[in-house]
Amino acid sequence: GPYEPLVLSDEESPERVEVPAPINSRLLEHQREGVRFLYNLYKQKIGGILGDDMGLGKTIQSIAFIAAILHNDGELFRLPFRSKANLSEAKKKVVLVLCPTSVIENWQREFEAWGSFPLGVYHGAQREAIVDKVRRDELDVVITSHDTFRIHGSSLQEIDWDCVIVDEAHRLKNEKSQLYKACCRLRTKCRFGLTGTILQNKLIDLFNVFEWAAPGCLGTREHFRGYYDEPIKQGQKISASQVLVELAEKRRQHLLAVLRRYSLRRTKDETIGHLLKGKEDIVIFCAMSPIQRRVYKRLLESPDFQCLVRKNEPCGCGSEEPSSKCCLRTAPKGPIWSYLHKGNPDGCESCPCCLVLPCLNKLQQVSNHLELLKPNLSDDIEKRRKDAAFASLVFGDDAPSLGGIQPDESFLGLSDSQNCGKMLALKNLLSKWTSQGDKVLLFSYSVRMLGILEKFLIRRGYCFCRLDGSTPMNARQGIVDEFNTSPSKQVVFLISTRAGGLGLNLVSANRVVVFDPNWNPAQDLQAQDRSFRFGQKRHVTVFRLLAAGSLEELIYTRQIYKQQLFNLAVTGNREKRYFEGVQDSKGDKGELFGLSNLFRDLQDKVFTSDIIEQHEERLMKIQVESYDSDSDEPCRPRRGRPRALEDGDEEEDDEHGVSGLARLETKPKQRHRSDQTAKELDRSKEPTAAKQKPATKKSELFSELAKFKGLGVKEFSQWMVSASQKEREELLANFRER
Repeated sequence: GPYEPLVLSDEESPERVEVPAPINSRLLEHQREGVRFLYNLYKQKIGGILGDDMGLGKTIQSIAFIAAILHNDGELFRLPFRSKANLSEAKKKVVLVLCPTSVIENWQREFEAWGSFPLGVYHGAQREAIVDKVRRDELDVVITSHDTFRIHGSSLQEIDWDCVIVDEAHRLKNEKSQLYKACCRLRTKCRFGLTGTILQNKLIDLFNVFEWAAPGCLGTREHFRGYYDEPIKQGQKISASQVLVELAEKRRQHLLAVLRRYSLRRTKDETIGHLLKGKEDIVIFCAMSPIQRRVYKRLLESPDFQCLVRKNEPCGCGSEEPSSKCCLRTAPKGPIWSYLHKGNPDGCESCPCCLVLPCLNKLQQVSNHLELLKPNLSDDIEKRRKDAAFASLVFGDDAPSLGGIQPDESFLGLSDSQNCGKMLALKNLLSKWTSQGDKVLLFSYSVRMLGILEKFLIRRGYCFCRLDGSTPMNARQGIVDEFNTSPSKQVVFLISTRAGGLGLNLVSANRVVVFDPNWNPAQDLQAQDRSFRFGQKRHVTVFRLLAAGSLEELIYTRQIYKQQLFNLAVTGNREKRYFEGVQDSKGDKGELFGLSNLFRDLQDKVFTSDIIEQHEERLMKIQVESYDSDSDEPCRPRRGRPRALEDGDEEEDDEHGVSGLARLETKPKQRHRSDQTAKELDRSKEPTAAKQKPATKKSELFSELAKFKGLGVKEFSQWMVSASQKEREELLANFRER
């Protein structure tokens, strides 16, 4: 029972291992299951991954497990010191915990709250003293950060640990990183990883993490690539043959079966979903301002970008070589190339690919705010000169309208939203939210962008607080508490995604804005989960702002691709096939991968809408015919950009910088409705019956199914397009049964 110890050992076991009653009484049932999972691997002396969703208590489950294997009943160690009389003659067990620096304090607090553990933090000047205490059997648990261990961890590699627990274990995704190599050198019986986002970019990341935790469980790296990685990715192509799709499904099921032996993952929906208020995810495509569009176009036409855009084209000099190996290997007239190769007119070995990251950064800056293209006063003089030259090149005749090419230090200039599509949209959203008492989290990866947003909030008269990397660690919790407890004083929380994406509990907020998307979808999800977690006060709506027709649309579609890989390989969900591109496949770049996609101009159309509509049209040919009514009008997808918001939604339109949106549910399914003109919207509000032809038996059945589902005919048609085969079969079975 919950008020008794949780016995983990078998009756035949010579040693009784149990979670003490004071700890067990506070565990939820899914947490007890997690503790059993860890112990079952531990007694076999093999490692594994606890991969629960963020917010389900992976830290607490780990502490309960540690208390059990250390036989810590929470009483003995309440003494101010541990005398030798209290210690077993056998060498004491000791556990090592590695975690991000930002959550060391949280781990300490949780250990203190859930038991009494002799604990040391291997950090700063106390490092050697902590090692000495371990050798004298004075500590049960040592906590250190990933970075401290990577740089100063050699002493810890000489200790025999009973087990090692790595929090945020997805940091071990790269087998070539210094952290990965250092963790592999640890001497221990068992290695456990904690992460809710074990796969963040590529399937091979999954292999690397499991290879650290349970070496050999997935075979060799070459075997994994050939047997799992390639077939699963190829089977997810929108044009994949039935043979490839079936092979991918077979390999995927085999991978899931293997992973179930070494990992445990539960979601919020299946564990504490009934205790949460829910979350909705909305992606808003913000129209760039006219000046932003002109600057974006000049960027793509600049020498640095042309060096990359025309990389694989035949050289214009008449040689048969591609441009990147002939006249466009270097870009001496490009400010970025010249800065990177000052003193080296022949370029470097990787030219012109050395320009990729700097050019991507410029495109993202234009998408967010044109001020970001100007020199940063904190940079060295050479970099400021390069940025000024680049700004002069791409601002062109618009430079006077943007306050010149030097940083605008005027309050009115920086806080003006006129030339920034995202800030226009944000202005409208904040106006509506604050009038109805909402509390808002506003995330950005750029500290410079946070400064611009801060001036924007001051100009609009909003009360706000701010947290970024410069905020002292000992002051952060106080800022969080003030925001959570003050109903009206603090309306907006301005947060650096890197500094505040982990470890913060901001359950009082009900609106989350991700101002700039990250290539890694897990980073955005971690930011969202600051408010969507146990204890949340209200339903949470997440708004991700994307600059329509920019690189950010490609970032978003790649996020979808990566999230689908995660769902296929980790959660076990089958995913819709949206894309032609295949990650890390030279012959299958499709619409997602390769330099030609990164640096193409998407301003004339909404790229994401085209991909989703292509998928829907493909489904129409395959699936809708068997459910179609005499009138196919409700089922036909409309071409064009994502729709403007309808009545009852957050009010937004082109005047306020919003081009359209796509709604996302908490589960990885998308509902996407295309743009409609005002006339179409008016027609859509007319009674459905007035638009239908005389009913036949088939159309009557379709209408009855829609009514049974609780939807109108039009909404039901859209549901039919997005539903899986299993969902449609379940609906028909339930309908017939009734």
